[in-house]
Amino acid sequence: MSPAATVPAPRTAPLLFRRLGRREYGPVFAAMQAFTEGRDAATLDELWWVEHPPVFTQGLAGKAEHLLAPGDIPVVQVDRGGQVTYHGPGQLVVYCLLDVRRLGLGVRALVTALEQAVIELLAAHAIAAQTRPAAPGVYVADAKVASLGLRLRQGRSYHGLSLNLDMDLEPFTRINPCGYPGLRVTQLRDLGVELTLDAAAGELLPRLGHKLGYVSFGTVTGLP
Repeated sequence: MSPAATVPAPRTAPLLFRRLGRREYGPVFAAMQAFTEGRDAATLDELWWVEHPPVFTQGLAGKAEHLLAPGDIPVVQVDRGGQVTYHGPGQLVVYCLLDVRRLGLGVRALVTALEQAVIELLAAHAIAAQTRPAAPGVYVADAKVASLGLRLRQGRSYHGLSLNLDMDLEPFTRINPCGYPGLRVTQLRDLGVELTLDAAAGELLPRLGHKLGYVSFGTVTGLP
């Protein structure tokens, strides 16, 4: 199948970018679930972008053995795929509130869109990045710079991706990131790129939107 065959047809409706600022994980998680449960065929797709205070999130298949020493950082059990990851200040988190069935995408195509949007952002800053077939996410050399975790319910997605910008990476040593012992983690600052959350979102979200077939975008703030 050619790459063009996986690209959704252009949509006339806008994709909304929802700016949440810094928010605790729990209320945003609950809002994602409520939004997905309450949406209908006419509900616009949205990308929510947010920064969280320190938190570990453990996916549905999560194993306790991958939580090495969480210490004073809370651990939240969530309903996405994957194992354990860390969110904290200086990390851009993008949640994908999408009607995947309406977009005509499969799960693999959605994951690829997320990964390629990050790879293109990094390439724009002269950083070569790649994916790993057996371990979703984006890597620079042997270090992970972006993580992915999704949940699909009745053809609609939530959760999404996190991109490390300028953060304290120490909490990643308290876990096996994404279930991989010894996995190195990096961030844009250590790769020589200084981007604020606003700037990173301004570069990443439109790239991802285009990969989902969108040509127009709107902006909203706050939880729905």
